Amino acid sequence: MTVGSALFIEGYGRSPAKIVLKYGPHRDSATTACRVGEAAMKIDVEWAGQVDYLAAWDCQKALVAERIERPETPGKFLLLEHPPTYTLGRNGRLANLLLSEAELTERGIAFYHVDRGGDITYHGPGQLVGYPILSLKQVYVQQGLGLVQRYVTDLEEMMIRTLAEFGIVGQRFEGHRGVWVETANGLDKIAAVGVRIQKDGLTSHGFALNVNPDLAYFNNIIPCGIRDHGVASMAQLLAQPISVAQVLPPLVAAFADVFQVQTNLLAEPVPA
Repeated sequence: MTVGSALFIEGYGRSPAKIVLKYGPHRDSATTACRVGEAAMKIDVEWAGQVDYLAAWDCQKALVAERIERPETPGKFLLLEHPPTYTLGRNGRLANLLLSEAELTERGIAFYHVDRGGDITYHGPGQLVGYPILSLKQVYVQQGLGLVQRYVTDLEEMMIRTLAEFGIVGQRFEGHRGVWVETANGLDKIAAVGVRIQKDGLTSHGFALNVNPDLAYFNNIIPCGIRDHGVASMAQLLAQPISVAQVLPPLVAAFADVFQVQTNLLAEPVPA
């Protein structure tokens, strides 16, 4: 697949309505991007619907290449769903995939080795996936060691705030990345984070928030290589259906607040 073929994500075949959403300065977090006194950085937010994993990956690569060639290009925040897919990060163990190649083919599940951090995870319908294409040198005024950890922590904060809008208490779990929730089984993971940061500070890959996916797909892997904890979804905790379209607006608002940016929403989701 060529990079060009992946760029159908840009508006996905129709002229999207443009809605400019403006948010005030971020509150009460030591992890936020400190941009006091500066104009808010503009980020284009694109809702792409359900997109094949390789097409989305190619699009990320193309957007990163564009930012390298033209650093003044606005950042991009891709939001989408994938068809059933397992991905294994560069630090992952293949043993955490519990299906054979034949079984994957029979069940129609894609599997890819990818260049993000982390171990194995699942992507599928009902899961909100986000790929921020940003320059951390522009996002954070204070540079130095720990920038990647700070970025990941801010992605977690964004999702914790999003969950709070629905009355769900998300939390961090010492020694593990992502967002966790208390369930009858103890702490279960509701959102995963796996990113790639290039030497020039450009980001790709991102996060996956379980809104209302089929959690049975996680039975075929050891999610994130963690055996002792399960996974959860918003629908499971709320005990009622919820769509990705419902979660998108508060997540975009939390993204703008945590990273102190102005978002330009290029395409809105169609309510399920």
